Amino acid sequence: MRALKRTAARIAVSSYYAFKKRQPSARARRDQALMVVIQDVYEANYSCYGVRKMWKAINREYTDRFGHVARCTVERLMRQLGIDGIRRKRKRPKTASARAEECPDDLVEREFAAPAPNCLWVADITYVPTSAGWVYTTFILDVFHREIVGWQVTNHMRESLARDALTMALAAKYRGGEDVSGLVHHSDYAEV
Repeated sequence: MRALKRTAARIAVSSYYAFKKRQPSARARRDQALMVVIQDVYEANYSCYGVRKMWKAINREYTDRFGHVARCTVERLMRQLGIDGIRRKRKRPKTASARAEECPDDLVEREFAAPAPNCLWVADITYVPTSAGWVYTTFILDVFHREIVGWQVTNHMRESLARDALTMALAAKYRGGEDVSGLVHHSDYAEV
């Protein structure tokens, strides 16, 4: 009480005592009961349910006790409880790797050095998640200059992705009149 009298806010003592005696509101009582139910449903379902499933479960099983419960109410109470559902991770795309007998020999033997341009090209495929799905990109790199000589971007990972990038690189070299007769093109067989 002394602290209230010292503040600049002029609060009547009777207001303080009225606040202390006041019973919780109907909404606060309902929220407390719902929080117990939400915690029970959450634990009964292996702590997996998010807002959407929790909302459906409560309206399916506890309508007689609480009536219709709004989704935003379930979301607010779950936030107050500090519980959240498990989110699915994006699945990374998988490729069918070629069998060992179908793969050509490794002519490079993991030695990625070239004595001159257009002697050794290496290819790599990468994929990036976007809002529209996965986007696949392949690059062909001239090892001597560390320069990208061909590339291709598509929404699928088929053989044509690597082949089109190689075609682009070869066409550019032919147009420039460069000799590619001794070229070795290396690609990890498991990726294409």
